[in-house]
Amino acid sequence: MGYCPVAPGTCGSALGLVLVIMLTSRPLWLYGLVLAAVILLGIWASGEAEQLLDQKDASCIVVDEIAGMLIACVAVPLSFLPLLAGFALFRLFDIVKPLPRLETLPGGWGVMLDDIFAGVLAQGGVRLLLLAT
Repeated sequence: MGYCPVAPGTCGSALGLVLVIMLTSRPLWLYGLVLAAVILLGIWASGEAEQLLDQKDASCIVVDEIAGMLIACVAVPLSFLPLLAGFALFRLFDIVKPLPRLETLPGGWGVMLDDIFAGVLAQGGVRLLLLAT
């Protein structure tokens, strides 16, 4: 997914959304287990990828988008509007990168934590949307 010629982050987020859809009907503990595995393996793998590519947060690294989408949509109803909102809000916060500037942290920590934070912000936005409807 990361080697998509256009918008690799969006492609990675779309892959994350597919994973969300697959996990939403499963027990929440399984969703959490998959999320924890993606985050932990993502920290390691993205740090290794940065060293191999000799580039900070290379666009072909998309495991962070997958983790962010999983966070943005955790315990969200499996319906169009909440999933669309989770996707759109996550992409917005991932691109805008509001404070704090977590991507400056070293190695895989910086790669993963800025998208985890974007996912948390998106989750909050989805929750507000759900309260308003």
